[in-house]
Amino acid sequence: MRSASFLVLLTLSACAVPEDRLRTGLVNAGLPRPLAACMAERMVDRLSLAQLMRIADLPRARQAESVERFLRRVRALGDPEILSVATSSAALCATGLAR
Repeated sequence: MRSASFLVLLTLSACAVPEDRLRTGLVNAGLPRPLAACMAERMVDRLSLAQLMRIADLPRARQAESVERFLRRVRALGDPEILSVATSSAALCATGLAR
């Protein structure tokens, strides 16, 4: 019984790691924490692990930047799916229309 509980906890924690890493990456890229948290929650369900790692690894911004500048940097990754998901997530989260 203990091993089953441990396995469930381990599985649940593994799901949170990509979202946490992405949220941190978005904040490091210059987005405000509330926006980054909302976007990470949406994006983690829509992108592959490899795509999430690419966007989470965007270089750190020297100062807070606009969503527009952030999306320009995402576009430079050359992945239309990442750009589409990031754009729609940013729009929905910034306007308060996300879930």
